[in-house]
Amino acid sequence: MSVFEIIKLGRRYLAKWPERAELAQYFAEYHSIRISRLVCRYMPVLAVVVFIMQLYLGSLAVLPQALVYAFFMLSMPVQALVILGVKADKFLPPALASWYKEGVAKINENGGDIKLSLQKPRYFDLACLLSITYKKSIQ
Repeated sequence: MSVFEIIKLGRRYLAKWPERAELAQYFAEYHSIRISRLVCRYMPVLAVVVFIMQLYLGSLAVLPQALVYAFFMLSMPVQALVILGVKADKFLPPALASWYKEGVAKINENGGDIKLSLQKPRYFDLACLLSITYKKSIQ
């Protein structure tokens, strides 16, 4: 996969993962997803503010330093999406994969028609299953 495909997968994984606090008890990914959402939302704004403040308080002599800080802060959301994209593409461990397969089977038994991967499920498939489950529990 190319870097851009990994970033796209990271964005989709971030969007699919449900924002439910009870998931923190069961999945370590909940914390990384929550921090990644925070970083993607606020870090670009913070980078612009830091850049402008350094130029405002200093002179044009601090322009290289301000650019380095701004580019570093702007790269943080990209780094978070790359990490999430790599994680989303990994296969589930055996215990979690069996739990995932049971969940898909249970939803399909109750009249659902979920077409998720059952061969070698990935973390992205888990996010899809959790998203579908919480959407059905709300309705």
